Order: sequence, then structure tokens, then C-alpha cells
Amino acid sequence: MGISKASKMAFFNPLSKDNPVIVQILGICSALAVTAKLEPALVMSISVVAVLALSNVIISLMRKTIPNSIRIIVQLVVVAALVVVVDQILKAYTYDVSKQLSVFIGLIITNCILMGRLEAFALNNGPWLSFLDGLGNGLGYGIILTIVAFFRELLGSGTLLGYQVVPQSWYDAGYMNNGMMILPPMALITVACIIWVHRSRNKDLQEK
Repeated sequence: MGISKASKMAFFNPLSKDNPVIVQILGICSALAVTAKLEPALVMSISVVAVLALSNVIISLMRKTIPNSIRIIVQLVVVAALVVVVDQILKAYTYDVSKQLSVFIGLIITNCILMGRLEAFALNNGPWLSFLDGLGNGLGYGIILTIVAFFRELLGSGTLLGYQVVPQSWYDAGYMNNGMMILPPMALITVACIIWVHRSRNKDLQEK
């Protein structure tokens, strides 16, 4: 059985055409906070993918039984419960990364991407489409975080995932790491560069 057009759009659009970070300009705060190193950015991305996909499915399954007046509270409770589970898993298996991410895992609860997809999509669509939408938006978010962290760690520290990438001979010849890359403002500038490249290649998005 072929994949429907709606399923393709729900999953693939957030990866580029309707990316939550560089098109909708959402989730910028974590892009500033956790992208100085690649490892925490990857862990944050995986965490958001898991929470967003699962919360979308849960809210979609409950959508016909949630009173409209308390829907935001229900959404927050579902997301908060999933974030607590993710946080405990990280502390159990990747404690050092969990310490690096600090409060930012908890702040997934207030990530505008999650609340936006729950409100705009999961409440109006079935579980399968909601799962694909959550997965697509989570991956779209993660792709941007990974790109930003890649360049910030490589140019700012000369490493990737903690491993030395820039040869020692370069340093001996006078090469120096760009210390500005690990400062928060450079994350914003890097995201801005990605937005510029993306929109220059997708002229139809410039009117959005």
C-alpha cells in the first residue's frame, strides 16, 4: 500500500519547506543554549523527537474526550510526563550529557514547537498523521540544531563529539580556534546564515 500524500506532507514538509526553526522561527532558544557542543545538541534533538512524536499521538488519541476549556492544561501534563521520563532515562544512561543540558531538558515542556503542533495538528488529526507530524517536526528541529552545533564545535573548539578533528600540525603552524563560535550570539548568527541559504534556494518562502 502506497504512502498517502497527507502522510508525506506531514513528515517531509517540516524537514525543509516548513521547518519549525528556519521557516516558522520557533525553538530558537534551545538553538542558542545547547549547540556549543555536538553531543548535547544530538541528545536534545533525540529527546525532542521522542517527546513530540509521542505527545502528538497521545493528544490525538484523546482529542475527542478533552474539554476545550482545559485542553492546554492536558497538553502540558502529557508533555511534562514525557519530559520527566526522558530526563530520568538521560540521567540513568548519559549522566554527563544530562548535566550539560541541565534545565534545558525540563524546558522542552515550554518549547513552542511542541505546543504549536499539539494545538494546530494533533487536536485535529488521527494518531498516524500526528505521529508523522511530530516525527517530522522533531527531526526538522534536530537537523538545524545538529548543523549549528557541528560548525560551532568544529570552529570554536577544533573537535567533534569531543574528538580532536583539527590536526595538531595546524595549531603548530599558527591556527587558532575561533572562541567567538562558542558564545551564544554566534548560535543566532549561524541560524541566520542557515535561514539565508535556505531562503535563497527556496524563493517561494521569501513572502512568508
